[in-house]
Amino acid sequence: MLIDLHSHTNESDGSDSPSELIDIARRTQVGILAITDHDTFAGYDRALSAARDAGIELICGIEISAKLQGHSSHLLGYFTKTDELSGFREWIKQLQVSRRERNVRLAARLRELGMNITIEEAEARGRALTGRPHFAQILVEKGYAPTMQRAFDDYLDESAPGYVYRNEPEFFDAVQKIRQAGGVASLAHPIRLKCDVQPALPEMVESGLNAIEAYHSDHSPEDTQLYLSLANRYGLLRTGGSDFHGTTKPDVELGTGRGGNLHVPREVVHELKAASS
Repeated sequence: MLIDLHSHTNESDGSDSPSELIDIARRTQVGILAITDHDTFAGYDRALSAARDAGIELICGIEISAKLQGHSSHLLGYFTKTDELSGFREWIKQLQVSRRERNVRLAARLRELGMNITIEEAEARGRALTGRPHFAQILVEKGYAPTMQRAFDDYLDESAPGYVYRNEPEFFDAVQKIRQAGGVASLAHPIRLKCDVQPALPEMVESGLNAIEAYHSDHSPEDTQLYLSLANRYGLLRTGGSDFHGTTKPDVELGTGRGGNLHVPREVVHELKAASS
C-alpha cells in the first residue's frame, strides 16, 4: 500500500476531479491519501464519499501560500479532526477573496504586456480557485509561451514582468491559524524556498511550525536526508507526498512521485495522527 499526503484536484490547480483522483488512487494502490488543494477544502469534501466506497483513508489537508522573508512560500496543514474547523474555514474564505483580487490585477498586467488574456478565460479553467497555473495554460495555448515552465519563468514568477503581488498572510500567522485549529503545520517542499532553509528553520519552529515535508517529488535522496536530519534536530514531524497535479505535472505520479523517487513510510501517518489527536 502506498501513501501520498500531497495531492491536488481541479478544485484548485490539479486536472482531475475529486472522484477521478480517488479512482487514480485506487488504481495505483494508494491506500492513504491527503488532498491538499490550495486555499480550499472543496476537493477533500467532495472526495469523501468516493474514498469511503473505494476503501481509501482520506486525510483532510490544505496548502496555503504565505509570505516568508518577503517571498511567497507554501505551508501544508493537516487535520485528522474535521468537526471543529468552522473558524478556520472562514479564514480560508478570506484568502480566496484576496486570490480573486490578485487574479483580476494579473489579467490586467498581462494585457499591459501585450497578451490578450482576460480574467473570464482564467476563471473558466480555475473557477473559484483560479491561480497562476491557469494563466500559464492560457499563455501556452495562445502561443505566448512554449511550455508551462516558460510561462512562469517569463511572465508569472516573482521576478518576472507579469508578476503581481498577492495579499498573502504572513508565514508565522498562517502557522498559528493551522495550529489553533488543531492541525499540523508542515513546511511544503522546502527545496523550493527562496531563502536558505537551515538558518530560517529555528524561527519557523519557534512560531509553531511542527512538521517538514521531507519526502517530495522534487527532492533528491540527498535533499530528503537533509530534511530528515533537520526534522530530527528540531523535533519536527515528517510529512511527504508527490504533489500530484494530474496533466498539469504529467511527470509526477500519485504515490510514487517523479520516476519512482517517492516512498512515504507508514510511520509518518502514525505520527501525524498522534500529534493531532
